[in-house]
Amino acid sequence: MATLTRAKRLVVKIGSALLVDRQSGLLRSEWLHALARDVAWLKGLGIDVILVSSGSIALGREVLGLPKAALALEKSQAAAAVGQIRLARAYEEALTPHDITTAQVLVTLEDSADRRRYLNSRATLETLLGLGVVPIVNENDTIATDEIRYGDNDRLAAQIAVTVGADQLILLSDVDGFYSGNPAEDPTAKRFDVIDTITPEIEAMAGDAGSGLSKGGMKTKLLAAGMATAAGCDMVITEGSTLNPLKSLENGANCTWFTAAMDPQAARKRWISAMKPRGEIVVDAGAARALSNGKSLLPAGIVEVTGDFGRGDPVAIFDPMARRLAQGLSRYTAQEADAIKGRKSSEIEATLGYPGRAVLIHRDDLAL
Repeated sequence: MATLTRAKRLVVKIGSALLVDRQSGLLRSEWLHALARDVAWLKGLGIDVILVSSGSIALGREVLGLPKAALALEKSQAAAAVGQIRLARAYEEALTPHDITTAQVLVTLEDSADRRRYLNSRATLETLLGLGVVPIVNENDTIATDEIRYGDNDRLAAQIAVTVGADQLILLSDVDGFYSGNPAEDPTAKRFDVIDTITPEIEAMAGDAGSGLSKGGMKTKLLAAGMATAAGCDMVITEGSTLNPLKSLENGANCTWFTAAMDPQAARKRWISAMKPRGEIVVDAGAARALSNGKSLLPAGIVEVTGDFGRGDPVAIFDPMARRLAQGLSRYTAQEADAIKGRKSSEIEATLGYPGRAVLIHRDDLAL
């Protein structure tokens, strides 16, 4: 159905059971190096790749000699703290031979709920991708208790995909797709090749069972699919334990694709347009023309600022004739925007007393 090589930006989620051997608790080094070759292949095609990886707790518990059974919260967090170092080092060692620079990014689900933190995460990831880096994203298990208790790396991967505007999300799992029932228990269970709409009937088919090291079940994958497709990102579930799992997927491996109704940019613009504005900005004629031509909003083009909005809040934009032009997410508070209106970007630091971003509303955060 879909092909990875047509994507511009991919997010790949890797479960603990794929990365860490269930019996020994050790890293599956051969598998990881094969995955690195897949990543290098995609990067060579000009595709941005972000890896969202589980595994820190599984690796840390082995180092600390903790049992493979369920751990108390504080021991899970201790294992995560130890395992995160090893996880980042393992990815760096696997990707460095391909001249790929890696970065560790620790986030929680809350980082996408708070608009200011969301913009910070988006800006950081966009900068890393622009520099050719492959970010290795892991939930911050040392402080995020909900993520440890409920195993939300599937949803976290979907939120990362939404944040960076990815057009495909790949969940490498221990199952080869979404089934009408649990194939381990129901011999009549059938795998879906494509799911265009997540209906109540589809939701009823999802079970809770996960593997021994992974806490994600099919319900979390369905939640991830709903989040991703609503943002214009196709999602696929495929069995990832084979070597070179991404090339295997491209070559026709069993999987289930969840399709999006629109592309990521259109979905994001619609999301921004639907927000209730927290303030208003009036721009001059030059800025109005620039916005209509797909440019970002610079402080120099702002004439008036009203309202009480914070960083990341939606604001409505009007031209000199009081006609509404657009709505966007501000990278400054109302007070900051008022202070820098009419000024060049090079004057922002002198005006505010600290460095700021060159644009007030980036074109990616702007809906005409």
